[in-house]
Amino acid sequence: MLDVDRFVAECRAALTERAPELAIKELLQGAVAHPPAVEAALGTPSEGRIKPLHHSPELTIIQVVWTPGLVAWPHDHRMWAVIGLYGGREDNTFYRRAPEGLATVGDRRLDRGDVAVLGRDVIHSVENPLRQFTGAIHIYGGDFFGTPRSDWETGQERPYSMERARQAFAEANERWRAECARNGKTG
Repeated sequence: MLDVDRFVAECRAALTERAPELAIKELLQGAVAHPPAVEAALGTPSEGRIKPLHHSPELTIIQVVWTPGLVAWPHDHRMWAVIGLYGGREDNTFYRRAPEGLATVGDRRLDRGDVAVLGRDVIHSVENPLRQFTGAIHIYGGDFFGTPRSDWETGQERPYSMERARQAFAEANERWRAECARNGKTG
C-alpha cells in the first residue's frame, strides 16, 4: 500500500532539488506504477472529487477523481504541476493565449501509469472520455487553492473559482448517477 505520509514527506524533501518537478515526477512514477497500492491507500474511485492530501504554500498534493464524461474547461495553474494516473484515462488539450481568447496548440492522452509534467504557464483542459472513473494524483509547486488563476469556461478569461470547479464535479456525479439509474447499474 502507498504510504501517503511518507510520499508527502518525500515530495516535500524533493523541493530542495534544483528541478523539484523532475524529482517529484520520479516519485510519482514510482507510486502510479503500482495502481492497486494507490487504490488501497486512497480508495477505489467511485465518485468525482478533488481531495487534498497535502496543502502548504510551497506544495499541494491532491487526489483527483474524474467522473465518466467529465470535462474540465480550459484553465491555468501558474505553477508547475506533475500529474500521475493510477486508473482510467484523461485527455488533455493544450492552449495558448490568442487575440480571440485561446488557440489550441496540442493534446496529450494520459493512461493508467502515465505521468506528465506541466510548466507554470501551461493552459489546458481535461476530459475523462471513458465510462469509468479516472483516478489521479496531482502535485503542484505552490498553493493550488490560494494562487489566483484563470479559466476560460465561457471562452473569455476570468478568475478561476474552486467553488465552480467543485460544482462541476458535483453536477458530473449527478449526471453519472442518473445515467446509471436509467441503465439499471450502480454508479
